[in-house]
Amino acid sequence: MKKCLLLILLLYSSLTNAQIRGRLTSSQSGDAVPYASITIKNGQYGTSSNENGEFYLPITEKGSYTFVFRSLGYQTKETTLSINEFPFELNTSLNTEEYLLKEVVIENREDQANTIIKKTIEYKEVNRQKTASYVADFYSRGIIRISDVPKEILGQEVGNFSGTLDSTRSGVLYLSETVSKIRYKRPYKINEVITASKVSGDDNGISYNNAYAAEFDFYENYLPFETNVISPIANNAFNYYSYELENTFNDKSGYLINKIKVTPKRDSEPTMYGYIYIVNNSWELYAVNLSIKGLLIDEPLVDILTINQNFGYSSQKDTWVKNVQIIDFNAEIFDVGLSGRFSAVYSNINFDTNFKVNPLSNKVLGFEEDANNKPNSYWNKTRPIPLTQEEKEDYIKKDSLEKLKNNPEYIELQDRKKNKFLLFSLPIGYTYYNTDENWKITFSGLARKLGFNTVQAYHLAPTFTFTKTNPETKAYTTYGTNLNYGFAEKRFRANAFISHKFNNISNPIATLSGGSSIEQFNPENPINRMVNSISTLFFRDNYMKLYDINFLKLSYEEELVNGIEFFGSVEYNRKRSLFNNTNFSTIKNAKKPYTSNNPLEPEAYDTPSFEKHHMIKTSVSARFTFGQKYMLRPDEKINLGTKYPRILLKYEKGFASSVENYNFDHLSAKITYDATIGNVGDLGISIRTGQFFNSDSIAFTDYRHFNGNQTHVGKSERYLNVFNFLPYYTHSTNDKYFEAHAEYNFKGYLANKVPLFNKLNYYLVTGYHVLGIPNQKPYMEFTVGLDNLGWDRFRFLRIDYIRSYDGRQMSDGVIFGLTFLDILE
Repeated sequence: MKKCLLLILLLYSSLTNAQIRGRLTSSQSGDAVPYASITIKNGQYGTSSNENGEFYLPITEKGSYTFVFRSLGYQTKETTLSINEFPFELNTSLNTEEYLLKEVVIENREDQANTIIKKTIEYKEVNRQKTASYVADFYSRGIIRISDVPKEILGQEVGNFSGTLDSTRSGVLYLSETVSKIRYKRPYKINEVITASKVSGDDNGISYNNAYAAEFDFYENYLPFETNVISPIANNAFNYYSYELENTFNDKSGYLINKIKVTPKRDSEPTMYGYIYIVNNSWELYAVNLSIKGLLIDEPLVDILTINQNFGYSSQKDTWVKNVQIIDFNAEIFDVGLSGRFSAVYSNINFDTNFKVNPLSNKVLGFEEDANNKPNSYWNKTRPIPLTQEEKEDYIKKDSLEKLKNNPEYIELQDRKKNKFLLFSLPIGYTYYNTDENWKITFSGLARKLGFNTVQAYHLAPTFTFTKTNPETKAYTTYGTNLNYGFAEKRFRANAFISHKFNNISNPIATLSGGSSIEQFNPENPINRMVNSISTLFFRDNYMKLYDINFLKLSYEEELVNGIEFFGSVEYNRKRSLFNNTNFSTIKNAKKPYTSNNPLEPEAYDTPSFEKHHMIKTSVSARFTFGQKYMLRPDEKINLGTKYPRILLKYEKGFASSVENYNFDHLSAKITYDATIGNVGDLGISIRTGQFFNSDSIAFTDYRHFNGNQTHVGKSERYLNVFNFLPYYTHSTNDKYFEAHAEYNFKGYLANKVPLFNKLNYYLVTGYHVLGIPNQKPYMEFTVGLDNLGWDRFRFLRIDYIRSYDGRQMSDGVIFGLTFLDILE
């Protein structure tokens, strides 16, 4: 009864606070006309109807207005009314469109469509410039639904998503709204300030809806997805699309509109299908209704994504401007259905802007203070698209649940359920939560950290952490310990750390750590624990080489200003060599011997690779990301990347060593660059160079080691930091060095043109890698492979053919990429 009363109150509030409200229906069937564009002629106000045909207009001044109703498939309607009091109810209906073309008369529709598209492409730059820059009000609403959720997935209890699911195991997973002001300049330059934010089930909700994520401009050649999508009016569109003039009709304003069916020539390329509507003579977009398969945009969980855009006429610029956009998608994972809709309305658009005086910055998004604390009365007045019944009920339900979630008894009950220690908690891990006090204790599990190497034989390396978080600032403090016991070595090691993150904006983190540990010679840990265990036990290839270290270390990092990050550390350590302690393997009576733990002398089983010593080591580095775009939310800064190269400079010094010759200086630089080249694919480049000084006889642990690979198993999505056929320590150096990696992923550009093969949706990848050190000829690798391998929606495999050359001989082979390995580490 209480819930029904709240619903009635909300419905009443929504109706009485709307200045102009109404419902749009079909005059023929009486059905609702959803997502129609409603604008004021020669004015700045605009909105959209919801899926029930309901709409609001936030007009507060009395007077005479001409309302323009526009929806695909219906005749545009203009209605002039005098508004003398508020609230004002405006219900109207639309007639279905009367098309001018008839199939029996027109036989050359393809030729006509091609002519129209050629004209649209020819005038595209002129039309782009008409709306090249503007300021506007922006409203966005996103809803994501979940359905058919099983009670268990992979043996794990799913629960009811904190009350989200109903008796059919379905419900609204996410509902959020934003109101903002945007400054826009083509291409894809946006500054947005969110003035209001609302998230269902969170009184202080900070929405992720924003104009930057919603910007899809069909006047550009490509639409920005994981794989760029070719626009149907791109300069090279005729290479990818076929067109048919399906119908023409007259807009109420007297413009002739061409409805053109868009069909991809090949269904394996990143192209869309559906309809575009083009204004005759001016060759501008009038509307868009286009869809694409998720596999084609590198989103295998998505079935279909559809973009609908409506354009309204602006007398200020004598042009057609996007004022409504609807994005729909359907997805599925583990038989759980997901569907979503993100609606956007652009209004109060003003083209009289001067960004030279106040240019657009790299800050894509910001929030006004208290943007997430607007009352319901504000939303009822401001929201341009009315809530549906489902959305109204979700707000009520989630608001009630939020009060329940804040109840100490409920919090304790939920924690008690999550904190059950089950039979498999010991091997795979366990987390104990105290939600009320914002802390948790995590145990990594024994089986997840079980491994085998020839120094320790079987070893366990569990970790324990205690983390306390500030829920408002996202600052946290973590206390942790890493334990390690090797059964053949009969040695127990332990180290501990305390790490504090001061805020979530510049991300300053200070960490103090110390204790004993067993480490790989290469600090980047190129040899995966699981892969090494298998290669050692089953193939007697003990690639991992280890040493013992006791240490005390203080480190600090922070983004000083946007795009400039600082990293610094000082460490005291004591290092000593280790030796093999086992000959065990699962292969009985194997003749192949293990190599020693000395990476310099594989057969010197009793010779240490370096002298036992202690020293002080310090390092300072800075990373520069030029032109970095970012979003600044009240509780975090999200960096969006850059189109320019990134540079990392580092200086490292070892001094006060107990072995005098082990002191050293090391200066290095690294440049990384990523670029998406149209729809042709992604380019990645990584270059690193460095020089040691005063380091002729330093310990092998402090050499510059390069990431080799002798296992024929790759563990990363891209190979921009590894030589997949290089032995791990043959090129380690204490002198100058240079390494470069380049990889080009065609994202299906070539593979999708091969008949039959294109059905697999595999990506061709090519690469080149080179390494140069003194007194050795350059080492090079040439690679060609296939990425995006897998089954159905699960695509986490890759295979590469590699041909390497070390100056003396050439070799070749295959690398099998398992991109999930590091997740399991």
